[in-house]
Amino acid sequence: MRKITLLLCLLLAGWSVQAQTDYQDVLQKTFTQFDTTFADFSAKTNAGNKLVLIAKKFPEAWAPQYYAAYSRAQLSYFEKDEAKRDAYLDEGDGYLADAVHLLGKETDETHVVAAILANARMAVKPQARYAKYGKIFEEQLASAKEMNPDNPRIYLQHGISKFYTPKMFGGGVKAASPYFQKAKELFEKENRTSMDEPHWGKLTNDYFLAKVAEEEK
Repeated sequence: MRKITLLLCLLLAGWSVQAQTDYQDVLQKTFTQFDTTFADFSAKTNAGNKLVLIAKKFPEAWAPQYYAAYSRAQLSYFEKDEAKRDAYLDEGDGYLADAVHLLGKETDETHVVAAILANARMAVKPQARYAKYGKIFEEQLASAKEMNPDNPRIYLQHGISKFYTPKMFGGGVKAASPYFQKAKELFEKENRTSMDEPHWGKLTNDYFLAKVAEEEK
């Protein structure tokens, strides 16, 4: 009986490792395609939909759910129809909830994506939703920072928020710049290769640093 139990445990462990190996390459390739596509909405949508398909193919792996959630938030910004934007975010909330469930806990990375989803939800109707989702955005980033203050994606999101906030409300280029600079320092320290260790955001941060440099000339 003990031999059978041990054999089953070994088989399950082997299947788990195989599943991770199976999705790593395709997830990396698809996410890179999604994250480096900017002007072509159709291509970005296709890559985002592929991330969803990967999440569906590997329902027991948290990382595919996490990246699917991130993709839904990003794609919502490209839509003009409010109902479609909210539908994207409803999907994103669901995938993120699945990721947290599979992890068995919240992490700094899931808090960051939760903040992104909240910010995207607010962006659908800024005036009507700022009070609720602006608070959630700040709370989620605060939770992420408490868990890991060296996560560059925290400062990237703060910087983006400040960048698009009018100066009269404490935003603008000068207010955003320190966050992007802090994120840059932390991105340079990251040395991750596994999709189970999120390391996205550097390209976006570099883009905003260039925008800041242009504005400050």
